[in-house]
Amino acid sequence: MNNSFVVDRRRISAITERGYESINDELVCKEDASCIVYWMSRDQRITDNWALIACMEQSQKRQLPIRILFTLVPEFLDATIRQYDFMIKGLEEVQQQSLKLGIPFHLILDSDPAATVTAFADTYNAGMIITDFDPLKIKLEWKRKAGISLQCPLYEVDAHNVIPARFISQKTEFAAYTLRPKVHKVLHEFLIPYPEVQSFTQDLSQDSSFSAQEVLQKVRVRKDIQPVRTFTPGPHAAMIALESFIGYKLHDYGEKRNDPNMGNVSDMSPWLHFGSISSQTIALKIKGSNSNKESIDSYLEELIVRKELADNYCLYTKEYDNFNGFHNWAQTSLNAHRSDTREYIYSQEQFEQAITHDALWNAAQLEMMHTGKMHGYMRMYWAKKILEWTQTPEEAQSIAIYLNDTYELDGRDANGYTGIAWSIGGVHDRAWFERPVYGKIRYMNANGCKSKFDVKKYINSHMSDRKGDTLF
Repeated sequence: MNNSFVVDRRRISAITERGYESINDELVCKEDASCIVYWMSRDQRITDNWALIACMEQSQKRQLPIRILFTLVPEFLDATIRQYDFMIKGLEEVQQQSLKLGIPFHLILDSDPAATVTAFADTYNAGMIITDFDPLKIKLEWKRKAGISLQCPLYEVDAHNVIPARFISQKTEFAAYTLRPKVHKVLHEFLIPYPEVQSFTQDLSQDSSFSAQEVLQKVRVRKDIQPVRTFTPGPHAAMIALESFIGYKLHDYGEKRNDPNMGNVSDMSPWLHFGSISSQTIALKIKGSNSNKESIDSYLEELIVRKELADNYCLYTKEYDNFNGFHNWAQTSLNAHRSDTREYIYSQEQFEQAITHDALWNAAQLEMMHTGKMHGYMRMYWAKKILEWTQTPEEAQSIAIYLNDTYELDGRDANGYTGIAWSIGGVHDRAWFERPVYGKIRYMNANGCKSKFDVKKYINSHMSDRKGDTLF
């Protein structure tokens, strides 16, 4: 790295008592500091990480060592041992990579991340804290509190999105068609190769390393939702999965991605959610592949436009997880149909146990329970049927979020909240023909699925141990 700006300043915001402020010039460092601290959270990797690269830039300029801090809360929303196991085992690999570079990695288990990072900064005399970007309100609150209590500057670097969320838009975008032209106008400025990370000569005699198994014994989460073997945690496994997708599936992605029987998807979402790999890394490798243009464009639309639209929605819509986050037209339409008769009504427990009358829905729920991931096309059908079979849209959204966040490895994510809001509340969609219960929300049914793929095959693949279920 040279002394010129390596990290695009449009990726960086200062977090102060006044909120988030853009950065156009050099970052400020507390005088007589002893280190730069990377407060790692959403982007759990060493390579291809703009937040860590920003730390390295400051380290070189100020001749200060780096320390990485991960503040682990013992419980988080509806996450279970399934998600904690995937995350902490991935972090164990990240720790090993960090130590090889000569950077101490500290994982501290505490229920108050803001207090933890403040105490850590005081202990090690941090000159500045650099953290990564996350649009979820619980993470924003952690940073707000830290920004008030820290005695050194706090900066946020968007290492998750190809185009920084705070830069590309300063408001809730109505739909993909309003964000897409903004993305394509500047994509070439941001879709660039990463610089290589540098090694450090630092004193690692005070070993702060952790064991994943020891940490997992201390978290206070549900243990009955067990880890799955479908996905292997960590950055190395993420890269292997990406190379396999590019080599064997990408060429048919545009044509076959909506058929859940084909398995012609990247399945990168668990690793993307935990930041084991960056969207930018994936996009660069996809663009550099020999696959056909239709498949490349189709995948990049999902990876960049749609994924970053979800971050935009959660960043600027504080009620992204409830009815008030829906567009006015959708709220009006759903309110007009609150008293409509529902042919079926199920409780959260019945949904969770996959014991509805609909074998296709049950199969989707079981796929998620058994593998930690549901095919994207089936997620839409799954969520819309929860709307149809509950008393209110509020109950439907609450149940869908609970199930998604409990069983999906990539739950508690902007993509999940936004996908559920699209399915149940028409977010990023338009008004459709009015019908009972749904109002003007887009409708889906099993017969529509039957016209697109072999539903019997899908049901059989996920319900081989279940008897007595009927198709429709």
